Amino acid sequence: MLLTALALAAATPQNCPVELIVLGAGQDAGAPQIGNNEDPAWDDPEKRLLATSIAFVNRESGDRYLFEATPDIVEQLRMLDEIAPVPADDTLGLEVIFLTHAHMGHYAGLMHLGVEAANTRSVDVAVMPRLKEYLTNNGPWSQLVTKNNIGFSPIELRPDGNINAYGYGGPPHDFIVIPFAVPHRDEYSETVAYLIIAAGKQVLFVPDIDSFEGWKPLGDLAGLIGLVDYAFLDSTFFDDNELDRDMSAIPHPRTKATMERLAHLPADQRAKVHFIHYNHSNPIRFADSPESKMVVDAGFNVARRGDRHCLTD
Repeated sequence: MLLTALALAAATPQNCPVELIVLGAGQDAGAPQIGNNEDPAWDDPEKRLLATSIAFVNRESGDRYLFEATPDIVEQLRMLDEIAPVPADDTLGLEVIFLTHAHMGHYAGLMHLGVEAANTRSVDVAVMPRLKEYLTNNGPWSQLVTKNNIGFSPIELRPDGNINAYGYGGPPHDFIVIPFAVPHRDEYSETVAYLIIAAGKQVLFVPDIDSFEGWKPLGDLAGLIGLVDYAFLDSTFFDDNELDRDMSAIPHPRTKATMERLAHLPADQRAKVHFIHYNHSNPIRFADSPESKMVVDAGFNVARRGDRHCLTD
């Protein structure tokens, strides 16, 4: 069930020029999942999890930017249309779709751009070099390329460690993205996080990473949080007691461990953190759970579908 337009409108004043919207906060498969017949989301659609995706809206220029093409993209773009409508003749109303990597919840929504569905024309998709090669040379994704449903806005990672920044919406460029490689399972593509600069605010988007240990694109995680205004961090599992299997074989930052890692930060820095990409088994998916209360009491946030953040002072 979509959030109603009235509820979305009440979340943030409509006169916000530049806005960040959370369109989904779940792990790739969301919830409920196949075979999980006891999941409360079967009976209560408000408990559904959509896969992680965020969007940026610039109401002054009319630009909209989407991060991740999830399996839930149809519902998510409908939600975005309720918040920031586009002309009726503009199928997607997106300047660019930015992808982080080639795992199901992060790119599979591209299928809805194909001839069986929207049959879009040259939608700009920003990808890293390996992901571009994967989409170009492997069906069914290659059909999106040959039929010109998508075009590529390639983003190169600099092997020498220097920062590559890419500007959009200009000139002058008022939307800037900077990719950083992150450790993750890279079977089909590299994996990146994005630093996004919009309306002078800096947003860190790290939806998938094996570990924050040793990941220091601009210093350690605490230092990186000090540089940004919002940090959306992978929080797939709450702790190591969540699944009935060896969780040491499933690398992802644990919500509890990340809070402990950042507990020394002052309150205004902890408040920048928004946990995202949580599994259907992670109890923080429920706002009234003791674990969600623990997150809030510790000064952090849990990203929720429908969250809206005005980036313009």
